[in-house]
Amino acid sequence: MTVYDGASWLDEEAGRLVRPYAISNGRTIPTQELDLLSMVMATGRRDRAQLDLEHAQALDLCRVPTPVAEVAGRLRLPLMITKVLLSDLIDTGAATARPPGSGANMESRDLLEVVLNGLRRL
Repeated sequence: MTVYDGASWLDEEAGRLVRPYAISNGRTIPTQELDLLSMVMATGRRDRAQLDLEHAQALDLCRVPTPVAEVAGRLRLPLMITKVLLSDLIDTGAATARPPGSGANMESRDLLEVVLNGLRRL
């Protein structure tokens, strides 16, 4: 990961000025097995200033446990690129991941209602 130098790679009208594959240095396969519903959380062990822009943004989103799908949506990046970024953060100890279903019944109607309400708020 390279250090972010402060230059903006976003244009208000055009959007992202860098192709997604450039963000992941051409990598398309994450080193960690992450599901759409895997919960990722920052550990606080890595200084945000040492990260490039996209890694820092992903880490900011993961201050609380956040599903991979939500990180991808908020970063407006393809899922695989997001998984590569999150894998990088996990590999360096900046974040941890918990597989989907850990401590939750994935067939629970209550869980489905929480997800639906979250989607409606977006």
